[in-house]
Amino acid sequence: MNESYEEGRVILIDKPSEWTSFDVVNKIRRTIRVRKVGHAGTLDPLATGLLIICTGKMTKQIDSYQAQEKEYTGRIMLGKTTPSFDRETPVDAEFDISHVTPDMVIEAAGRFVGLIEQIPPMYSAVRVDGKRMYVQARKGRTVEIPARQVTISHFDVTDVTLPTLSFRVVCSKGTYIRSLVRDLGVALSAGAYLDELRRTRIGEFRVDDAQTISDFVQQFQQSV
Repeated sequence: MNESYEEGRVILIDKPSEWTSFDVVNKIRRTIRVRKVGHAGTLDPLATGLLIICTGKMTKQIDSYQAQEKEYTGRIMLGKTTPSFDRETPVDAEFDISHVTPDMVIEAAGRFVGLIEQIPPMYSAVRVDGKRMYVQARKGRTVEIPARQVTISHFDVTDVTLPTLSFRVVCSKGTYIRSLVRDLGVALSAGAYLDELRRTRIGEFRVDDAQTISDFVQQFQQSV
């Protein structure tokens, strides 16, 4: 069985919350006992959803999978901010949201559709001068991060139940949903952080076709 993984396969995993993308890679590597295993697109530890895992010769396809369009759903908390722009770090500021209406939210979200400039979070895997930003952030250091251009094809607000918003985003490679949420909060003069995030699609690959890690491990063990 593991010969086919050595040759090269694509595995679709529904990543659980609180696992890093590298945790998933390491678990699969240990399970199938194949050295060449990688993932096509990092998910934050608190995020869930589709993670494409490539083994063997299929690791050569990682860049092409990473470049494909991505789709996410999630929930935003208005009126509060955190340093990481999500629940990983404690709330550092609170804002009055009494002026915010559903129409305002939908209009503000529409301003981010198209080609936009975005600054990645300090708590991210982006490298500046060869150093990962999250390492610097956890040491209390602030580093200027250059803006990057990304494309937001859809930013649909699917529910407004203040102080929370539900959304769907379709976007290009390199988009940070946490930064998009932070910028929406700024646009609303309300502050915001990402409360939940789930990746539902990468290109033609869908999370509905993915396995949990435990199911993958169990099926693999039953097949050997």
